[in-house]
Amino acid sequence: PPHPKLSNMAEFKDDSELTPKELDFQRMIAAEVHIGTKIANDLMKDYIWVRRQDNVHVLNIGKTYDKIMLAAKVIAAVDNPADVCAISARPYGQRSVLKFAQFTGCSAIAGRFTPGTFTNQITKQFKEPRLLIITDPRTDHQPVKESSYVNIPVIALCDSDSPLDHVDVAIPVNNKGRYSIGLVYWLLAREVLRLRGEIPQNLEWDTSVDLFFYRD
Repeated sequence: PPHPKLSNMAEFKDDSELTPKELDFQRMIAAEVHIGTKIANDLMKDYIWVRRQDNVHVLNIGKTYDKIMLAAKVIAAVDNPADVCAISARPYGQRSVLKFAQFTGCSAIAGRFTPGTFTNQITKQFKEPRLLIITDPRTDHQPVKESSYVNIPVIALCDSDSPLDHVDVAIPVNNKGRYSIGLVYWLLAREVLRLRGEIPQNLEWDTSVDLFFYRD
């Protein structure tokens, strides 16, 4: 059964009045993609819509949606899908990156990132990706730092307090919640498959978003 927190998505699916974009916005609000933190990084100010009474910053989901579409175009432009690497040291994002890798054909690093993976040719797990997708620039600071040494562009899920050093495409997202991370990776995977022509543009993707959520 769908998760109760997102079960209200089902009632929107039959609603013919909603455009596909509005349906995605409904999903994003249900998954709390727009809820930031109490701290705001100066470089993330453009993506913050308002600061609530309790000092929590609310992200602009219109900009989140646009950045997901931009990131999907960047990912789809890489000729060999395996040259894209999705990374998450944070437990809530590990299932998401593995599922994203499964559906799009990219590689994934879930859990601890071994320092030197991108810079030290002698290590067993040495990789030379052409593009990185990072779940949290603060937790995954090591791959972001190494990417700057070997000129790998970085797409990152950035909360209101995330550092943007060496990040090329920032997607403003609540990267602390399991549903938020899962939904954004699901949307990214769907858009990449649409751009590649593997699924039709006008139909709903039949893969459930629940697959991308962290499970205990």
